[in-house]
Amino acid sequence: IPARNGKTASFLPASRRLPRYTNLQASLPLGHAMDAQTHSQDLPAADRHRPRVVVLGAGFGGLNATLALPRPPVEVTAIARHNSPLFHPLLSQVAPAGLSPAQIGTPIRLILRRQANATVLMDKVEAIDRQGRSVRLASGRSIGFDYLVVATGARHAYFGHDDWEAAASGLKKIEDAILIRRRILTAFEAAETTDDEAERRRLLTFVIVGGGPTGVE
Repeated sequence: IPARNGKTASFLPASRRLPRYTNLQASLPLGHAMDAQTHSQDLPAADRHRPRVVVLGAGFGGLNATLALPRPPVEVTAIARHNSPLFHPLLSQVAPAGLSPAQIGTPIRLILRRQANATVLMDKVEAIDRQGRSVRLASGRSIGFDYLVVATGARHAYFGHDDWEAAASGLKKIEDAILIRRRILTAFEAAETTDDEAERRRLLTFVIVGGGPTGVE
């Protein structure tokens, strides 16, 4: 994104510094924070004074929450199902083949490469144990926390008609954009080869449900 000074800026908004790490729940502006007491006995002796912050999700909310904690003496673990966050406003450009998927995603570890207190895990969270202050992952691991930020995003809905998904893809993931792109390009190719005018018209007719920013784009 072009910055005001003409230089290229990061696609992520600038992170905000937190005033005090001891007030994480009140300070974190993104996601949902769950309060917990520090389990000092679970930490190495050298790090028992460092609260553990677990961030679920690495979209705008999760990444900004992680980036907001570079200096406070905390240990941050970011857990996401994918190793590259997406710039979702540009998904609508990938679907019609205007952009490639690689142009709207940057590896999480590249974004956080200078943040020494951050660890990135690519995994899926199966359960949150609030009483035991831990999250259970699909890989079988259990990660303890003192503060938990849940920023797992949202998915599209079919208003009780989930069977529609097979015919009408949503547009929340890179896989959705690639599926739509494949359907559009395949329809163009089929329309090019058919001699049936009615069939060509059918193939080149597209219905978009939703008139928000994504639908309009």
